[in-house]
Amino acid sequence: MTSSFFASPRWRTWGWVLLPLFLLVLAALRPLALPDEGRYAEVGRWMAMSGDWLTPRLDGIPFFHKPPLLYWLEAAVMSVLGATPWAARLVVAVHACLMLGLMWVCTRHIAGAKVAQRAAWMFGSSLAFLVGGQYVNHDMMVATWMGVAIWCFARAFMHDAGVHAGWARWGFVACALGVLSKGLIGLLLPGLVLFVWIAYTWQWRKILVLPWVSGLLLFAIIALPWFVLAAREHPDMLAYMFGKHQFGRYTATTFNNGRPWWFYGLAITVLMFPWVFVVAADGVQRLRSAVMRMSRSDAHDVGAAHVDARWVALCWIWIVAILGFFSIPNSKLIGYALPVMPALAVLAALWWQQHVAPRSWGRFVFGALVVVNLGLAIVAQASASRYTEQRSTRDVAEVLACAAQSTDVVAAVDDYPYDLPFYAQLTRPLEVIQDWDTLRQTAGDNWRRELFEGADFDASAARSLVPMARLQTLKQEPHAWVVAPNASAVLNAQSHEGFTLVATGQAWSLFRSGLASESPESTEQKGLRGCKHQGKQ
Repeated sequence: MTSSFFASPRWRTWGWVLLPLFLLVLAALRPLALPDEGRYAEVGRWMAMSGDWLTPRLDGIPFFHKPPLLYWLEAAVMSVLGATPWAARLVVAVHACLMLGLMWVCTRHIAGAKVAQRAAWMFGSSLAFLVGGQYVNHDMMVATWMGVAIWCFARAFMHDAGVHAGWARWGFVACALGVLSKGLIGLLLPGLVLFVWIAYTWQWRKILVLPWVSGLLLFAIIALPWFVLAAREHPDMLAYMFGKHQFGRYTATTFNNGRPWWFYGLAITVLMFPWVFVVAADGVQRLRSAVMRMSRSDAHDVGAAHVDARWVALCWIWIVAILGFFSIPNSKLIGYALPVMPALAVLAALWWQQHVAPRSWGRFVFGALVVVNLGLAIVAQASASRYTEQRSTRDVAEVLACAAQSTDVVAAVDDYPYDLPFYAQLTRPLEVIQDWDTLRQTAGDNWRRELFEGADFDASAARSLVPMARLQTLKQEPHAWVVAPNASAVLNAQSHEGFTLVATGQAWSLFRSGLASESPESTEQKGLRGCKHQGKQ
């Protein structure tokens, strides 16, 4: 059954329908992962709710770690579909589908429809697409625009009649969107890949005939206005974003996520399993062929003869340059490997089409591996859901949303509940109770530094960062709520003098000030937008 499906002409059509649909279904089946999805989804929700499209804000505090394209798109989608995890993930999923679609278009151009179909199924069935393609952060977005830029400039350079100005202009646009997605790497990494590839293929003269004037104008019109306007509003923003959170994170060893140099070898094995082993086989074959050519003048390349070697070189340079770049800093994240997925899929499809597809059992094995990969994605999704539920505030947020009013004070102590404002749909900033004076001297690369550094850009927003003494005054307010981890040293199910324990979730507890009243009038007014029982979702 599997073999006949993948052998039929309908497989490409069904693949284009089923893989994106499968991705979108998975995107609806788990809570917001912490901290990333809770953080980035909430910034988009706050932007849509507040109407402030210039300054990204977390808990009402300026958040300038990344440029705003993700938040703009999230806010636009949530304005139409509502603030749900699925709506936030839709932005990332659409980008993953764009990465898949353009890879298919370009692979069909350089290697034919069969190789393009196979590459699409390889990437589309991978964890990179099915999990990374619906995880709310900036990685898939910038990976997509970096890939678009590389494909577009490569198509421009490889045009039969000289440089194709249209493809090149789209490349400039993609670089601009890459910069708006995650900063300078959206421009630097496509530039690095293309520079090495142009040097290797000796196409220097074509650089001179690129549409530089119109291309740079397009780049400037798209990429620069937000940076100019945001810097006028917050003068130190550019130094903070580019100096500390881009150059600083690349060169320093004090940030989180320190990993060994070989980390990205493991990352691409997980994200592109099992097809990465096919790429390894292709690499071994090409190395052996190169050695044979050096030792025997009559030796010939055993690669796919109908594919221009310059395209194959582009894919290998794409992989080595980007993974090499990200392997240098101490801080490494698995999402940084996403930009190389299209190149891996193309190389895997080329090798498979030549060495396995002609065999009688090739179709069955390929179909079986695709099905196994889909199963792995389901298992990964279920495991991620269970892991997240054990740390999420969703259970107590549902109670809060139906019990609180929009004017009530909501505070957090001992930790920061990234997903609580999103699930409860809070309309005012969460008060965060900490010993902030001490933390400014001692906090490492964590949520506390994230908040107080952002607060330095806006004195009024900084009022939501309150000292420990605030906990005592909240006991005297008639409508105050406090959330704390179940293991909190300040508030917990056994010790909460002055507060009433309202709900205990898997990871967090919800408390109410002891003076809170339950009059019929207040009951009628209760319920935030996150209260599902009132039909407000």
